[in-house]
Amino acid sequence: MTDNSRTESEQRAANASLGDLLSEVSRDISTLMRQEVELAKAELRQSTARASKGAGLVGGAGVAGILTAVFLSVALWWALGFLIGLAWSGLVVGVIWGVVTVILAMAGKREIEAIRGMPKTVETLKEIPNTLKRNEENQ
Repeated sequence: MTDNSRTESEQRAANASLGDLLSEVSRDISTLMRQEVELAKAELRQSTARASKGAGLVGGAGVAGILTAVFLSVALWWALGFLIGLAWSGLVVGVIWGVVTVILAMAGKREIEAIRGMPKTVETLKEIPNTLKRNEENQ
């Protein structure tokens, strides 16, 4: 094989010492690890922001819902109290709020389950062993 047909990396490998090659590999792995950590941080920030948003929305809905529930419940209880009696009207209002509670809890749970964590980081970390194996086979 002539020098013209060799790739740049083959020529560098032929002329470099083992220490230089190991140093370069070590530097490349270090760079790769730093990049993976940065990707993990970015994905974690994104997931945290989504979780915070979901929790804030559920919390805000809870506060607003409590205030609304108090005023509407009293009004409905009194209105129904004139039609069916105060005891039955209290039961009807309680059942209505039970249904609302279930709906809000399901919506909050769905938002929290939508958090995906760090899928890109996991995917790229799984590729590292295969990449290293390919590099070893090529050398």
